[in-house]
Parts: sequence; structure tokens; C-alpha cells
Amino acid sequence: MTTNGNGDDGQQSNNRTNEQTMTVSRVIEAPPERVYEAFLDPDELVQWLPPTGFSAEVHQFDPEEGGTFRMTFTGETEELAEYGSTFGGTYQELVSGKRIVHTDAFETDDPAMAGEMTVTVTFEEIPEGTEVTVRQEGIPQAIPPEDSHAGWTDSLGQLAGLVEGA
Repeated sequence: MTTNGNGDDGQQSNNRTNEQTMTVSRVIEAPPERVYEAFLDPDELVQWLPPTGFSAEVHQFDPEEGGTFRMTFTGETEELAEYGSTFGGTYQELVSGKRIVHTDAFETDDPAMAGEMTVTVTFEEIPEGTEVTVRQEGIPQAIPPEDSHAGWTDSLGQLAGLVEGA
């Protein structure tokens, strides 16, 4: 089950700042601690985070509060090549098996892709396993929130494939 949690197709605006946000959730049949670990292991992250059609390379990864990360998504086809990007951020909060909060920003000269996003990931233990909820705030204006929603939906599906039954 995938929903955006706000009753529309993934787009929500904050009237105060006209900030684009997106929320998506998925139930993953694995314990919260296992799902949480997959977000903080660079070898696993490159397997599930890039949406279908992309590969990932981790350049820098320091998963502790105040630590930073930097990675690149590369389109694997000519059609997707233009959508590749390098991005990074800082871990603001890490609560094992419960919550991850980090900033995220693209390395770009395009003003429509500039700005810092905040990504909040929560892990809620439920009878079926873990409900993972991802909320992105401050999505750059060049990215429709529904595209961000689709990307995270795909990534969470790949995450489930990696950790379920493992």
C-alpha cells in the first residue's frame, strides 16, 4: 500500500512559504531496526535508493548526527542520462529504528533546482512489520512533487525487496 498521506497526488503547498512537500508511506515486512539499517548502510543504499533506471555511487557517507553524505544518481539509458544528479546533505537526527532527519540539496547551477530540502523518515512498528513514511519538504520548483512521490514509491518498493525475508 502506497499513499501520499495528504489526500492528493503527492503535491501539497505550504501557503506561508509556497514550499513544495511530498509524503509517501509503505509497509515493509521487516523489523524497524532492519529497515532503518538499510538507510544507513552505503552498500545497501546504492541497491535500493536509486529509482528504476538509475544507478548510484556514494562519494562520502558519515551516518551520525552532524555527519554528511554525498552521492550521485546516474541514468542508465540515454533517455534518463539528463536526469542524473549529484546531491548531499547533513544528518540532523538519527534515532535507531525510529527516525532519520537529514537535509538534501542538489549540486547545480540551475536556480529552479537550488535550495535545501528536509527529508524526514519515520519507522513505525506494526503487526505486519514496519510502516516507513518519507516526507520531503522544500522540493525544488523544477521537480513536480508527484515525480518525487513516484521516485520514493519506486525506491521503497526496492527497499522492501532488499530487506523482506532477509
